[in-house]
Amino acid sequence: MKLLIKLVREGLGSIIAFVSWLTRPAKLKRTPEAQAKVENELKNFALYQFFACPFCIKTRRALHRLNLPIELRNAQAGSPHRQALEQGGGRIKVPCLRIDENGTNTWMYESGDIIQYLEQRFG
Repeated sequence: MKLLIKLVREGLGSIIAFVSWLTRPAKLKRTPEAQAKVENELKNFALYQFFACPFCIKTRRALHRLNLPIELRNAQAGSPHRQALEQGGGRIKVPCLRIDENGTNTWMYESGDIIQYLEQRFG
């Protein structure tokens, strides 16, 4: 039964991810200099996520719309990123945005909070 539920969940998630890819919003336009500055700041960011998670898809759509090439880290079982997420963030919950700035690591959970933060900072 658990296997069936997992297959249905992953199948539906893959369909949602595909539809999301087909209907992605246009990217935010910046000058080359402004985009280079944003990309330099984003070197200290990473998004821990699952490919088929609806909240992760929502967050990735916002990243695309805001033209933010943040490193995506798969936190599925068996991934070394999963262990880093649990050790650093304190729990395995996605999406989670890791921000390394000024010698401090911040682990931000909840898609709505992540999107709001990114829109305010880079939008």
